[in-house]
Amino acid sequence: MAKKKSDAPPLHGQANNEEKAKAPPQSKAIPKSSHKKSKGCKVATKTPTNETHNRDDEDRDIAALTKGLGDVSIARTPNMKEPNVNVPEEIKRVASLLASNKHKNIVILTGAGVSCSAGIPDFRTPGTGLYDNLQKYNLPFPEAVFDLEFYRRNPDPFIQLASELWPGKHSPTITHSFIALLEKKGMLLRTYTQNIDGLDVLAGVSEEKMIECHGHFRTASCISCNFSSDGEECKRIIVEEKRPPPCQNCGGHVKPDIVFFGESLPTVFHRNVRKDTKNADLLIVMGTSLMVGPVNQIPEMVRKDCPRVLFNNELVGSFRKKNGPNTRKKSYNTNARRDIFHAGDCDSSVQMLCNLLGWEQELNDLNYKHRLG
Repeated sequence: MAKKKSDAPPLHGQANNEEKAKAPPQSKAIPKSSHKKSKGCKVATKTPTNETHNRDDEDRDIAALTKGLGDVSIARTPNMKEPNVNVPEEIKRVASLLASNKHKNIVILTGAGVSCSAGIPDFRTPGTGLYDNLQKYNLPFPEAVFDLEFYRRNPDPFIQLASELWPGKHSPTITHSFIALLEKKGMLLRTYTQNIDGLDVLAGVSEEKMIECHGHFRTASCISCNFSSDGEECKRIIVEEKRPPPCQNCGGHVKPDIVFFGESLPTVFHRNVRKDTKNADLLIVMGTSLMVGPVNQIPEMVRKDCPRVLFNNELVGSFRKKNGPNTRKKSYNTNARRDIFHAGDCDSSVQMLCNLLGWEQELNDLNYKHRLG
């Protein structure tokens, strides 16, 4: 059965603050060992730091409640470390969301930026992106290497590129391990990736939670008759012999089941995306330019009360508004913005987040477990 045509290109590019905390009021330094007594209840005081007024207010509230309840201990928000003054406010906000235990249906959307630290180039970054380094293939235009009709006429450029990019040479990044950790903690509804590198699967994300929007290299089929071919044999012929695998049914060209220009996205994407975006209670977008449809529509498909987080080098897609980030209010916090954007590489953002949540050891152990070699 012929595949339904689509103009959706398969690949993407990397593109991977809130008010700063106010200085606390001036006060005299109090030795750490001293205590302030209040009707039999001791409340420890600390040397003043550059923490926010909110933290000072919380300390006073805890002291007052403890006194009023007759020395009953009042705990802080569980599962979250004391915020470091150097941690960006956006990271603290995301940590508060995850520590609240209210978000058990998190949807993740990733692009090439999450795999750059693994040694895999993105596609559109000027100078270093894949599309800027395809001159050696003498293509009429860079995207032709993933064009179905071009592959039919001239498969050699893709065969050469695929032999270099074939999964198995790179280990998952910290960001991939973070996604697997969310699943382990029962917080992940689904992760949608535009990448074809297979690193999410290698990191331990289950097939049930994983949607590879632009396909993968594990299976293969004929571009003429859609006859399925053995994925390992396809890999051997492309990687070792550097030639297009022939179809055993019609003799046409076989390619890995990654989505080329002119091909439709996998059925599993269309079957799940509307349901998942409707049920999502938190969306985290990482390392993508949001330039390739229909995947770039996912941030617009979630409910209006669903918080949206962007870990990226720059604002992209619907996160970028004329007057800054989207300012629609969340239903559960009328003082907070719906969107949270932190500029920077994905791994650093994730590492800060997990350190604040006390998840750093689990994250690092998971990443180490799935490293190649």
